[in-house]
Amino acid sequence: MSGITKGRIPSSPPTYVRTRRSKWLRVFTWLAGIGLLAVLVWCASLYYLITHFNGVPKSGNLKNSDVGIVLGATLWDNKPSPGLRERLDRGLELYRAGAFSHFIVTGGLDNNGATLTEAEGMRNYLLELGVPDEAVVMDRLSRSTYENLSFAKDIMDRNGWKTAVIITHNYHGSRSADIARRLGYSPVQVSVTDSKVLKMSYHETREVLAYTKWLVTKLFL
Repeated sequence: MSGITKGRIPSSPPTYVRTRRSKWLRVFTWLAGIGLLAVLVWCASLYYLITHFNGVPKSGNLKNSDVGIVLGATLWDNKPSPGLRERLDRGLELYRAGAFSHFIVTGGLDNNGATLTEAEGMRNYLLELGVPDEAVVMDRLSRSTYENLSFAKDIMDRNGWKTAVIITHNYHGSRSADIARRLGYSPVQVSVTDSKVLKMSYHETREVLAYTKWLVTKLFL
């Protein structure tokens, strides 16, 4: 047909172009596989540390200390949540056994409508169970495990206290011990409790992310 220009059929890319693309695709796939493997190994290593932590010292023989530091967790209706009560009950067990003579309870205000800080809710719980008021000191400002232990260390220094037992759950213990070492606790002692009320699969998985964040943060301290 006159007046009509036929379109040109595009030719295939030259062989060397296809070869180069294929090469880069293989390299990208290889690097992505190595990166994924590295992430899996990292997460598996941290998960092992988290789930196999049973306290420091490993023997479980704690040295008598000046204070027991109970790490905070959420309140429910201004009272310790079931998980937090497990930590407090572990602290009470040690206190009554003479492991330490004073409590430091840690934690600021939750973002869940609570009108008391975690520390205040914890203190009230201990007083109701017979711990004297003068034996409980509060850190009402901290918002993270690092701040829990940093502010508790400041309280210890102000009161002339030298030694502590840190009290928390198993899944939280390894990171807490590492933070305590970084802050200069000596000796580092962490007593942990199992949980019958927490969904451990959630908390252990979340702790992998929290532990990773801490290890990155530690590089800049």
